[in-house]
Amino acid sequence: MPKATQKTSLASYAGYSANWRQDLNAGFLVFLIALPLCLGIAVASGFPPMAGIITAIVGGLLVSRIGGAPLAITGPAAGLIVVVLTAVQTLGAGDAMAGYRYTLAAIVIAGALQTVLGYFKAGRLAAFFPASVVHGMLAAIGIIIISKQLPVMAGLQNQGSGILAGIAALPHNLIYFMPQISLIALVGIVVLIGWPQIQQPLLRKIPAPILVIASGILLGQLFQLDQLQPGEAFLVPKDVLFAPHFLVTFPDSLLDSFYLPDFGKLTAFAFWESVVSICLVGSLESLLSAAAVDKLDPQKRYSDLNKELRAVGIGNMVSGMIGGLPMIAEIVRSSANIDAGGRSSWANFFHGGFLLLFVVLFPGLISTIPLASLAALLVYTGFKLASPKAFAKSMDLGKEQLALFVVTIFAVLISNLLAGVLIGIGAKLLLHISRGVPLHNLLSISYKLQANGPNHWVIKVSGAALFSNFLALKSQVANLADGQTVIFDLSAADLIDHTVMEFIAHYQEDYSARGGRCEIHGLAALASLGEHSLATRKRK
Repeated sequence: MPKATQKTSLASYAGYSANWRQDLNAGFLVFLIALPLCLGIAVASGFPPMAGIITAIVGGLLVSRIGGAPLAITGPAAGLIVVVLTAVQTLGAGDAMAGYRYTLAAIVIAGALQTVLGYFKAGRLAAFFPASVVHGMLAAIGIIIISKQLPVMAGLQNQGSGILAGIAALPHNLIYFMPQISLIALVGIVVLIGWPQIQQPLLRKIPAPILVIASGILLGQLFQLDQLQPGEAFLVPKDVLFAPHFLVTFPDSLLDSFYLPDFGKLTAFAFWESVVSICLVGSLESLLSAAAVDKLDPQKRYSDLNKELRAVGIGNMVSGMIGGLPMIAEIVRSSANIDAGGRSSWANFFHGGFLLLFVVLFPGLISTIPLASLAALLVYTGFKLASPKAFAKSMDLGKEQLALFVVTIFAVLISNLLAGVLIGIGAKLLLHISRGVPLHNLLSISYKLQANGPNHWVIKVSGAALFSNFLALKSQVANLADGQTVIFDLSAADLIDHTVMEFIAHYQEDYSARGGRCEIHGLAALASLGEHSLATRKRK
């Protein structure tokens, strides 16, 4: 049995009886965070609000029991908004409901592909995507989310123009805003920024998103948003339209929340483009999130990424069949789960159970939530994805990493996520070729694993170690037993790119935490191409 699978089997799923109190408490706190985010992500994706809650319920009740990440919280994510919204608009060709049902079919097939990829142990392929390209993709997603949600914060209709055209039109359109709607959104943003600064321990336990929703509901009642009309006082150009409604639309009966997928576009190229985009972006985000959650786990457990990918795939198939969004292992809610004391996958289960209980008992409350409050949550999330810190971090890693980061952002904005990522990867490969890396070295790494005494291993790397060729090395070192000495000898390397430097540094940290000794030798022969300690290094 592989080491990661063995660790997951023995340590990840602690007994229900031993941890149920901590997991129940953590699940409830995560539910409070997840509820508004699920609604906001669904609305922003062009899906009915209930679709986001369906996804989180399936992720909690089903995926938690079959997944491979003990502390991950599974549900809809902001990173998939752009992919899903594009699919709805493209496949529906102006008919939102038709686009929704066609996209459900794409989610089902994308989930089937993820399940197959998991069975073929494709979890490690997440490492093939260079960090600068992944961060550029996420930053582009953040920019698109902001551009789509700012009009909602102003009470305007999002007219679905092209991304760049929509961004260019924002200064003109946002001059004409609904004061009541904008105030609700502004209060939400202030809460999201200011609440984390509160030092009082009891108050800090209240999640900021639930306060955003609570303040929005109160102000919505005060302004009577269910009856609010722009009125004749608002003289605006014909190309600027106010939103038709300002509150979440929720069905009277929960049975009306479920929709079946429509596979009528199965032979269309745009359909399969949506399938691949949902599968690629969802798988990549889920695997990266699960790996990031492992670093936060107080018990230092390791997720079985292939098992998690299979479970997410099965979850997506079920979610798509009943009207839900695609899901991933989501990092923000997973971090909140750990902070709240979650100890096992039962916390994810309880979070899904609380969501189900809420929509059964209080469906009418959801209809009082202002769309502006949900938009404020998403704009805040988008800003975190595309904040100046993300650009500064890329700059620290070197000018070429910043260039790849920016190229990926623009490629996504002018085309789509799938094409943007491929362009970013192509740019990275061209950069390595320009540095003199032989073509055969782009996909093949040269290294030797040597035993240098009992329980002492030396990994000698030569030539270029790149994002595109180090999977074999990663698999090799993953099988080394704990408690030994592992030396990475880079003295014969010509080039170590940032993705590989990051992997080696994280491996050193993790292996040492597991009781072993890991050292990196030979860096003195390589010059750093950036200010960061993990920047690309090239032979002097």
